[in-house]
Amino acid sequence: MNGRTKHRRWLTATAALASITLLMSGCAGASAGGEDTDGASTSAQGTGTDRELVIWAGSQTPITPNFNPYSVGVLHLANGGLYETLFAFNKVADTEPIPMLGTGYEWNEDGTELTVTIREGVEWNDGEPFTTEDVAYSFTNDTGRPSYLANAVAVDDTTVVLSFDAPQFTNEFALLGATYMLPEHVFNQHEDARDDETGLSGLVAWTNAEDPVGTGPYMLESAGDASYTAVANPGYWGGEPDVKKLRYLGIDANQSAEDLLATGQIDWTTMFVPDPDRLTAAGLGYVNTPVDPTVLYTCANADRGCKGEQTDVAVRQALSVAIDRAAINEKAFVGLAKEISPTFALLGRDDKWIADGMPHEIEQSADPAAAGEILQAAGYSKGAGGFYSKGGDPIELTLTSVDGWTDYNNAAKLIEEQAAAAGIKVVASTVSWNEFADSRVAGEFELIMGGVVGTSIADPYQIYNDWFSGRSTTPVGTPLEPGQWNFSRYSNPAVNEAVKVAAGTADEATKAEAYATIQEHIVSDLPYIPLVVNASQTFFNQKNYTGWPTEEDLYVFPPAWQGPTSGLILGKLAGSE
Repeated sequence: MNGRTKHRRWLTATAALASITLLMSGCAGASAGGEDTDGASTSAQGTGTDRELVIWAGSQTPITPNFNPYSVGVLHLANGGLYETLFAFNKVADTEPIPMLGTGYEWNEDGTELTVTIREGVEWNDGEPFTTEDVAYSFTNDTGRPSYLANAVAVDDTTVVLSFDAPQFTNEFALLGATYMLPEHVFNQHEDARDDETGLSGLVAWTNAEDPVGTGPYMLESAGDASYTAVANPGYWGGEPDVKKLRYLGIDANQSAEDLLATGQIDWTTMFVPDPDRLTAAGLGYVNTPVDPTVLYTCANADRGCKGEQTDVAVRQALSVAIDRAAINEKAFVGLAKEISPTFALLGRDDKWIADGMPHEIEQSADPAAAGEILQAAGYSKGAGGFYSKGGDPIELTLTSVDGWTDYNNAAKLIEEQAAAAGIKVVASTVSWNEFADSRVAGEFELIMGGVVGTSIADPYQIYNDWFSGRSTTPVGTPLEPGQWNFSRYSNPAVNEAVKVAAGTADEATKAEAYATIQEHIVSDLPYIPLVVNASQTFFNQKNYTGWPTEEDLYVFPPAWQGPTSGLILGKLAGSE
């Protein structure tokens, strides 16, 4: 239970009211909007709450309209702005969850039943009531049903009971904070959808691109290749948002987004900026919240169809010790990232979960000699060109990153150079976002510069379950299912069993023992090679809007792309006086 052992979490009327106040608070009135210049700024006209809030959440052009939370290509408005979870969890603090569509929950003693109460009087944006039947459907439809869920039953108008065949305490966040509530009367009409181009079928194949029906603070207005817009939901349960219109832009490179941000043409974004002082000097608000690991994805398991020298654990180990992480942080991330633990526990917040004997942080400097020793012990020898090979086959790995992601592109080039110094040939290249997304979902890659979604509570379980568990992956060539994040195709029986044990206990000692087993294997196996905990730099227009998370009040994790909490932030914003 969020790292705590209590089983009961009925939220008081005061707590529930506080969550509504959080969404409604803010000042009325406003100051003038941006100047009428070319491009995106023309959309930011108006005064006060009529001023259009412009957001870049990482989308590139052309934008493909997709507002289905089950889809890999879902656009950021959907997760939080249109669709909501039962509760919102604060990723940057170990605090009580915020009531959203749920008002309280309670586990039974053995963790096989979770009883949830829902908020009364909520409506979908088409006027239909939000019901416990919708909640049960959101958990039990064929596309979204968790593998560990036995059933979800609407007991009455305000109560839903989730049942499990084994204890599931540790999946509390996945159930309550990461499962979007969906309208049964809409989604059940598309369960037989099919996309002949991708081969996808079921709800995951439906784009939900026209008039999506949600409970969130905003409703879709229009969608095009370059941007999409949303308007405030007048019937929102938390009160109609003060900001009446949003525009999400598609931008193909960080530098372009930074230039628009610096000139007042973007109001909210989370992106890497090497010189944040340039933007804060212009009056923008800023907060850096490093919580998400940046890693090298490796397609790790040959028995799952992975191909390439990276399937040899010795190659992964040698590459890891060949990396100078301090140099990468300084040169690619300009010192804004933080040290990472090879256990994937967040240093500082999750220290109690790092097992005895496990390194707290990964080595920051490179050791080319040690890399060579690892490879030589595994039967590799260095050839005339200075690179290691085995049986005449040289190690040559392709490392891809998304074109325009300058921090990741720079880090990849540094890794190419550092690996070469250790006799490992790595070729860094860039690809489009679509190529990146398709390759990692299908497992058709060797190395990728990518991110891992950090846990939203002070407990590394969600990373272990989502990114390292064998049940969260598929064979290469078979796309991952919704909710699966194990892009490396890693599966280790000892890790799988330990994840299962951790999921079934509320006892911290038992969970810590399971985590020790997981850490022993992933620190050695390195299906994801840890680099840094990446900077999450969020910039926001504090001149025209109030209500942002700040260093003084980090009420939720602030990125523009983070669902579902981005919707909570949008509901709280107001025009400044």
